[in-house]
Amino acid sequence: MKLATALSERADIQRRLSQLHTRLNNNAKVQEGDEPAEDPKALLKELDALLERLEWLMARINLTNSRTLADGVTVTELIARRDCLSKRLNILRGFLDTASEKVDRYSQKEIKILSTVKVSQLQKQVDAVSKELRELDERIQGLNWTTELLES
Repeated sequence: MKLATALSERADIQRRLSQLHTRLNNNAKVQEGDEPAEDPKALLKELDALLERLEWLMARINLTNSRTLADGVTVTELIARRDCLSKRLNILRGFLDTASEKVDRYSQKEIKILSTVKVSQLQKQVDAVSKELRELDERIQGLNWTTELLES
């Protein structure tokens, strides 16, 4: 199984677990004399099976990511870099939005509000981080489709 396939299955299981959570809650109580729409015992059995498969997948995915090297760097390290770049980009974009907002003055007597940074330079930095993130994500995706999932 390719790593990308395992990641896709993991995402599917996580969606199914979310839905199962709702279904369990919807069938936790019924009015006296009524039957639940679904059997909670069957739902709990399905929950156990999904969690068992998810645990297996997560362990294999993490093992594969930690042992797969790309130019001397593990996939785990690449993912950590991608996650940090993504956080950096989100923070910089928010800062850029705030720094580039125009503050209208209604009279010359009002205090003038100025940006604390050069917006054009910050925009170039945001563009560079965005490009680096996109290229790194493409690299990780390529590895996911070419790497076999390790069994142990």
